Amino acid sequence: QVQLVESGGGLVQAGGSLRLSCIVSGGIFSINRMGWYRQVPGKQRELVAVITGGGSTSFDDSVKGRFTISRDSAKNRVYLQMNSLQPEDTAVYYCHALINLQPSWGQGTQVTVSS
Repeated sequence: QVQLVESGGGLVQAGGSLRLSCIVSGGIFSINRMGWYRQVPGKQRELVAVITGGGSTSFDDSVKGRFTISRDSAKNRVYLQMNSLQPEDTAVYYCHALINLQPSWGQGTQVTVSS
């Protein structure tokens, strides 16, 4: 059974930076797109950034110019570099990947940005 393990969340002040990491393990036959989502209480989970197997990236308008997504395909890892963090970025961030043609999720990591 595949697993996605995230790390890098925490508490930072506005203007600070964090880098989230996600490592995929288990019975992996293929991994296609990988990405990051976030969710706050009372709202649905929303896409933050995605990267395809070919390296194409997409970002939500709210994070363009501040966040960067990258992947290390050889090690089944995906990263989210978050710069110039703002209080509105506070959320639980989830790693996501299409693995063996099925969507898989990490457990989520809390990011809290204080003003």
